[in-house]
Amino acid sequence: MNNYLHNRIPNLKPFNYERHYESLFINQRWVLVNGISKKKSIYTFKEDNILEISRKNETIKTSWSVDILNVFSIETEDGLITVKAYFKDDDILVLDNEGKEEFALYINTTNYDEELNSVEDIQAFLKEKYKKKVSNTIYDHKFYYISKSKEYGPFTTEELTNKVKNEEISAYCFVRDINEDDYSKRMRIADLMQEL
Repeated sequence: MNNYLHNRIPNLKPFNYERHYESLFINQRWVLVNGISKKKSIYTFKEDNILEISRKNETIKTSWSVDILNVFSIETEDGLITVKAYFKDDDILVLDNEGKEEFALYINTTNYDEELNSVEDIQAFLKEKYKKKVSNTIYDHKFYYISKSKEYGPFTTEELTNKVKNEEISAYCFVRDINEDDYSKRMRIADLMQEL
């Protein structure tokens, strides 16, 4: 991956055929983020190496292939391009144009009910997606809390919430993640409860 792409979008994972091909890549509806304010394009990579590009009232069929090194060749209106594929997560695909400081960013809308037609729609999608991710992480994670200069735990957020509801502890007790050494982030149980 070139530094240009890494600086723009950190923490990308390279396309892995075994992990990504069947479950995350093939027959998914990938909305191209680049230029969405001018025209919306949906890319669907089919198993028979057909690439369908849908725009407003037309669908273009072209071809694509992937080699053993996970380098993709895609036939576009501008000719043949060679790209490397990366995933930011299961719903965000990045195609890095080999040899150029260009990349295309796609969002998988296959399991998303709302239409993505504008930059605002994309922002709403990402906000909702990461809000759910944070909630799930917080829900499953464990925390220590401190009360009257004594540390207790670790407990899940649900367990801490129940303790607050049962008035066993205050919602204003400081908490720390099990992977942190101290309470310097000044997070309280009430902060965790808000994220659920």
